[in-house]
Amino acid sequence: MSKVKLNKVELKNVKNVGVLVVEKKVDNRKNNPGRPVNKKSARYKRLAKQAFYTDVNNKFKSGNLFKVNNCTYQYSEGSENRDNGCIVNAVTGHVCNVSYIGRTKVQGYTFVLGKKVNVELNLKTLKFVS
Repeated sequence: MSKVKLNKVELKNVKNVGVLVVEKKVDNRKNNPGRPVNKKSARYKRLAKQAFYTDVNNKFKSGNLFKVNNCTYQYSEGSENRDNGCIVNAVTGHVCNVSYIGRTKVQGYTFVLGKKVNVELNLKTLKFVS
C-alpha cells in the first residue's frame, strides 16, 4: 500500500454548525429563499388574522385589563372545582361568571333581581390596556 499525503484545504467564509456546513454571506444578507412575501395573498391575510385571534385570546386568558364602555375589567381564572372563571371590576368586584371562552367570543352570565342575564363579549373588539 502506498501512503498518500493530503494537503489541508483552507476554506474562508464558511461556518461549521455541527454536521452541517453553512456558507456565510459576505454582504450581511440573511439566508432566505429569495422570494418576497406576498402580503396581498389570501393565505397571508388568513394567517395574520389567526395570529391576531390567538394574541387577543391569550391576553384575555392571562388576565390583562380590558375596557368596555369606559370601565376597566379583568378576567380571573376559576379554581379547580369550577371550569371557567369570572370577570371582575376593580371598583365593584365580581361582575359575571364566564361559561364559555372561544377563539373570538366569551360568554358569561350574571343574576340581576333574580333573573339570569347573559353576557357576550367579542374579543376582536375589546380594547386591552397595556
